[in-house]
Amino acid sequence: MLVEDNAEYRAVVNLALDDEKDIDLIAEFGTPEIALRGILDKSIPEPDVILLDLRLPGMSGLDALPYFKEYTPHSKVIILTQSDEEADVLLAITLGASGYLLKSASIRDILSGIKTVVKGGATLDPSVAKFILENLQNRLPKEKVKIELSPRELEILDLLSQGFVKKQIAEQLDIGYSTVDTHVGHIYEKLQVKNAPAAVGKAFRMGIFPKDKQ
Repeated sequence: MLVEDNAEYRAVVNLALDDEKDIDLIAEFGTPEIALRGILDKSIPEPDVILLDLRLPGMSGLDALPYFKEYTPHSKVIILTQSDEEADVLLAITLGASGYLLKSASIRDILSGIKTVVKGGATLDPSVAKFILENLQNRLPKEKVKIELSPRELEILDLLSQGFVKKQIAEQLDIGYSTVDTHVGHIYEKLQVKNAPAAVGKAFRMGIFPKDKQ
């Protein structure tokens, strides 16, 4: 499945996939909201791979990623975007993307990436892989700062990292929705972020999660 708002680029990918005997493009959408609706109402089958752009009208690809992971858990998500920004790369990988490719990648690389993640591997654009090796690994330990989250806040943050939404967290922990909402507000305030993907990404960067979660 392809989620991409640029009709011309969708056509290019569609044409390339048509030539592949072992790959079928079962659906393409211009926004994540419509794609998620199609998955929820089962108007399309669960795809093996979702090619997901980041800069989209309405919900961004990063905001949508946890929902795809929740509603179509067997699908592998490959980010296919123009963005090579550090925050986007880190958040996408943190939130469970199986690959991160730039739109400058060749069709051959995209096809190879699809086949790689289907087999259980991961695919990274060469420039992204180089960035991770040369910069990210060295920076992560240095970005740790002292931010104290309560045990309950850590528990909720962990569930957010797994793609749970507030209502599900309340059910999982057997506490009220308003209580979860208050805890989430405190988490955002302490981490100085505005949403769950940003909170999860910053927590990983700062080493807040236990080592077995990193």
